[in-house]
Amino acid sequence: MPTVDIVDLQKKKVGTVDLPPEVFACEPRASLVHEAVIMQRACERRGTASTLRRGEVRGSGRKPWKQKHTGRARAGSVRSPVWRHGGSVFGPKPRSYAYSMPRKKYRAALQSALSAKVAENRFFVLSDLSLEHPKTKLLAQALKQFRGGDHTLMILGAGQPGVLQAARNLGSVKVLSADQLNVYDIVRAQVVVIAERELGRVKEVWS
Repeated sequence: MPTVDIVDLQKKKVGTVDLPPEVFACEPRASLVHEAVIMQRACERRGTASTLRRGEVRGSGRKPWKQKHTGRARAGSVRSPVWRHGGSVFGPKPRSYAYSMPRKKYRAALQSALSAKVAENRFFVLSDLSLEHPKTKLLAQALKQFRGGDHTLMILGAGQPGVLQAARNLGSVKVLSADQLNVYDIVRAQVVVIAERELGRVKEVWS
């Protein structure tokens, strides 16, 4: 059972807590995490790329010249794919790239990603995530203590609107609730910061 320090916003230790081993002490499964990230990114693709087929490009349907005795190659349409400004043959059309993976596999991938953050000492449990004033500057100064770099993931509950408001203008900070957690955001984050009272909720949703 992994044990981590509970810290305040100044990164001072105020206690310790035992993390649920079924979520935060799982064996690393890099291939499963990779599969989950690829699936998630595919589901986020807009799929709006579109090309014009030979029946959709502008041009006459008349045969350009007669079949024989012109000295030129045979041609049946100016919209042929071999002609300049002709239609595309196998170009993309709008479609969905989304697919799914079994829930148990995705759950295992998320548990593996969280466990990796704990093993790398990039998982911080905060005793209190409330701010005196919901200001972006105050939150940015507080998160500097954790060296979040380009990406910091904060796991908060519904009762902390001030922190959520302060994080809106920080492009390097993403705020999620326990039931919104996903593998891609965990892997992408350089550090994960969670309120102590949300540990039980994470266990409830993802164990």
